[in-house]
Amino acid sequence: MPAPRSILIIKPSSLGDVVHTLPAVARVRRRWPEAKIRWLVNPEWAPVLNGNPDIDEVIEFPRSQFRGLIGWTRLPGWIRGLRERVQPDLTLDFQGLLRSALIARGVGGGSWGTSDSREFARFFHRHVVKVPPRSEPVHAVTRYLALVTALGCDISEPPEWRLPAGTQPADCPDDFILLHPFSRGEGKSLTADETAAICRELAPKKIVIAGRADIALSPLPNVVNLLNKTTLPELCWMLRRAKFTISVDSGPMHIAAAISANLLSIHTWSDPRKVGPFTPGAWIWKDGKIGRMSDFPDGAPVPRSAIGRWLAEKIVMPAG
Repeated sequence: MPAPRSILIIKPSSLGDVVHTLPAVARVRRRWPEAKIRWLVNPEWAPVLNGNPDIDEVIEFPRSQFRGLIGWTRLPGWIRGLRERVQPDLTLDFQGLLRSALIARGVGGGSWGTSDSREFARFFHRHVVKVPPRSEPVHAVTRYLALVTALGCDISEPPEWRLPAGTQPADCPDDFILLHPFSRGEGKSLTADETAAICRELAPKKIVIAGRADIALSPLPNVVNLLNKTTLPELCWMLRRAKFTISVDSGPMHIAAAISANLLSIHTWSDPRKVGPFTPGAWIWKDGKIGRMSDFPDGAPVPRSAIGRWLAEKIVMPAG
């Protein structure tokens, strides 16, 4: 295909999915280093893309303007404005939903998507790349890389995760373990009691609790509670500097996995083969067992109530 001068990436959300798309976009940049690459993303996730050398411009998608039936009537005019501004030769719809497919088709150029798109999005794409159905245990990163492989991108090298250095938050200690116990996804979070139990098992190690949730946590002497107190750049900074990260299945978990294998990802119901850490050396808890991602579903029997004790005995305390 002719080298595109302007490329539009459509991946507005969520945080974990945006992170999963980074290796594919890095391959696109390698394939067409002179192209102007723009990324359409929800405003709340834009900070994770700012400063990325693979992206020339981050365009914030005003999602709140398009809610409800009235919102759908506003979408065509907004798409026309985006087309006039961007004029892409190539549009890659990594979101794979009806609205993203309409945007991809409406901005012009050749729109590309995958066969596992939902909400009939594939019928609006000019080019559809065949990937395994979502029922099969194929990781999201692998699916996104399949899309750019069809464009001639070389994916033989290890994935690149160009994440921001972040900014240091106030009140964060120098030597700490990061605990991210809550997720927006239903049924993925730990309880307040489970969170406290992990912190007690890891004492006297300093634990920083981060993330967002409407949950009150009782103070503990070894805990710095930064819940609802940090920005996304500050969270990136902490994930880079944590000695170890413990997280439920969430966007921050995927940032942690992109940075280091020093991670335990807790999966209550989600399938790690599809949405777990892409890093083989990371640890996984699922169905009462803990093991390396590379060995999943094999692992040592560890009840959910004993996760903190296992961390203390096997990971944190032996490391000093």
